[in-house]
Amino acid sequence: MTSETAFTNARIVLENEVIEGSIVIRDGRIADISHGRVAAAEDLGGDYLIPGLVELHTDHLEAHYSPRPGVRWNTTAAIQAHDAQVASSGITTVFDCLRMGADEDGGFAAGEMRDMADALQAAGREDRLKADHLIHLRCEVSAANVLDDFSDFEEDPQVRLVSLMDHSPGQRQFQTMDQYTLYYKTKRGLSDEAFAEFCARRQEASARYSRRHRDQIAAHCQKNNITIASHDDATLDHVEESIVHGVRLAEFPTSLEAARASHEAGLSVLMGAPNIVRGKSHSGNISARDLARHGILDVLSSDYVPLSLIHAPFLLSEGDEGVDLPRAIAMVTATPARTVGLDDRGAIRQGLRADFVHVRHNGGVPVVRSVWREGRRVV
Repeated sequence: MTSETAFTNARIVLENEVIEGSIVIRDGRIADISHGRVAAAEDLGGDYLIPGLVELHTDHLEAHYSPRPGVRWNTTAAIQAHDAQVASSGITTVFDCLRMGADEDGGFAAGEMRDMADALQAAGREDRLKADHLIHLRCEVSAANVLDDFSDFEEDPQVRLVSLMDHSPGQRQFQTMDQYTLYYKTKRGLSDEAFAEFCARRQEASARYSRRHRDQIAAHCQKNNITIASHDDATLDHVEESIVHGVRLAEFPTSLEAARASHEAGLSVLMGAPNIVRGKSHSGNISARDLARHGILDVLSSDYVPLSLIHAPFLLSEGDEGVDLPRAIAMVTATPARTVGLDDRGAIRQGLRADFVHVRHNGGVPVVRSVWREGRRVV
């Protein structure tokens, strides 16, 4: 039996314009888009209708699973709590980050991330989830055990994105020691001597493992058509290395030089939506708004605050960065979808999945009124 639903009196954010119009969904797909109002349709009261948000990088599942140091929550309960929060923020497709490789900042025991992935897949089969969940493996290439963790996922079709990270001191996110000292010495209460030894161990591990692990993981991803992301590129050499490895997504570049080179090479440059909301990076690196002003910001990620993903595009479109609303919305919908090869979603266009969000925005923080995934109301 054909299932059809219609909505009218909406400000529909299309790929290049905003129209006042109506939309028809048929069997989970967008069947028709028209200007003006139609009869026998749900009236959205002149609010915005935007595509469902596509989230490529969120660590939020980890926060639900391990809400306190040393505490582990029931995996299914953690997944459902995370899913409810992302869906109510307008996110219909989410790449859940799972950590590969334990460093001295902690980590998870062998097999824990595999258990989490299995629980995610079971939750999907059991119709527990509002959003569509895929997996993003965050690979700490300087960790001795990163390949052991990665081997648990080598045959998993849910893995669609892999990022290559190295958080050792003196490079990338931590080119200067100020933020590294705050992150590690101050948080851990280390003495000067203990901190110096800690840094030396991290740098030695990076020198020993990073290049080999980066090469091996990238080769696997290229062979299996998995999108590769760089992480915290700071220099032109970093960008060149990313290009050699077939990277398509440049996550959180830390300098204007690296961001521009990545964008000009055809990589999608991703920055944190919290960076837009706060107006600055929490780690003291380049501002996402600065990249937007230079026309080299492509994708936003909620990172550690799910609601920021729907808040940031409206802020960006209202600012002085020269970004209109369709382009800002594309940073959280069409561009991330295209970057990871999801060509069936990310825009309000005839034939695509009916993933969209009813948003009321009259200034301040947007309010998510309803969310649909494949034509099914989930919020």
